[in-house]
Amino acid sequence: MKNKVTVLITCFLCLTTVISAQSLNNHAFCFYYNWFGSNEVDGDNYHWAHPVMPENDKDTCTLYFPGDGNIGADFYPASGEYSSSDSVTIERHMKEMASAGIGIIAVTWLGENDYSYKSVPIILDMANRYQLKVCFQIEPIVRKSPTTTKQAIEFIIKNFGSHPAFYREEATKRPLFFIYDSYVIPANEWFDVFGKNDKTSSFRNSEFDSDIIGLWCWKEDSSFFLNSGFDGFYTYFASRGFTYGANPANWTKMQHFADRHQLKFIPSVGPGYRDNRIRPWNIKNTKSRDDGNYYDDFFQSAIDAKVKWIGITSYNEWHEGTQIEPAKPMSYGAYNYQDYGNLPIDYYLKRTSYWLEKFN
Repeated sequence: MKNKVTVLITCFLCLTTVISAQSLNNHAFCFYYNWFGSNEVDGDNYHWAHPVMPENDKDTCTLYFPGDGNIGADFYPASGEYSSSDSVTIERHMKEMASAGIGIIAVTWLGENDYSYKSVPIILDMANRYQLKVCFQIEPIVRKSPTTTKQAIEFIIKNFGSHPAFYREEATKRPLFFIYDSYVIPANEWFDVFGKNDKTSSFRNSEFDSDIIGLWCWKEDSSFFLNSGFDGFYTYFASRGFTYGANPANWTKMQHFADRHQLKFIPSVGPGYRDNRIRPWNIKNTKSRDDGNYYDDFFQSAIDAKVKWIGITSYNEWHEGTQIEPAKPMSYGAYNYQDYGNLPIDYYLKRTSYWLEKFN
């Protein structure tokens, strides 16, 4: 009898895992930021403390938000100023993203020498607990050249590629990396490193070959992606119309372009955009959440364009107000943070689940 009970429990757990995995959309990426710190865990309240960003070289503004209730964001997290290295926090994040149907997390990669590095093994372990997969977005501090980008990719695969939560596309078994602001480096320089050729020493003929996804900003970027050696492109920005790529009216054309040239197209949707505290000069790009309608319109545009992949900007980019993580009403002195109005604090997680069920 004991053995039968053990078998039944084991089978139940296996079934639960299968059902959980099937409920996740493995064509949906969500950008995730692991750069937050707390004095208790990290010895510093990284990123909650944040300067006002200069508009240009002549901007002499020295305003600074020190954290501890006065953070560099227009919204305030419902869970407070957490550490991205706290396992309890990370588990909550993974559980929330899994509950929203998100299949793949695109974690910010700032390099192995950055304080955020210690969070990566925790993220992978907690992601695996909820059947999520993890890929990485290579940030400019690492993406200094195509060569340093390649070195970062190789480091990540060597150190984390065998982890069960490390993302590889199911059909091709290839990893995937987003390259933020790829356009600042000429296409021919990217091609020298990531171009497809017959050299046995090339990246493409190595064990590290991956889908390399660049950022499409301007209309003319079609030429860039034909000549850079990249495997696809994404749009990232949640401020509708900020760039050509961030305008959903262009997504049908961009999908057709991707299909013609066998490239991946991963447009990004977002719930709104607001970075007034850290970029007060950027108010022209502020986009109201409009009681959730902004998010709905973005998702519907992606479905109408018949895209095959989708990115969500973001789970927790608090500085730019694109987060779907729960936010709460909060005041600091005379300043009142934005919140989700009459909507529940977890509204955007539930709405993400609603739309990912439709995006099949």
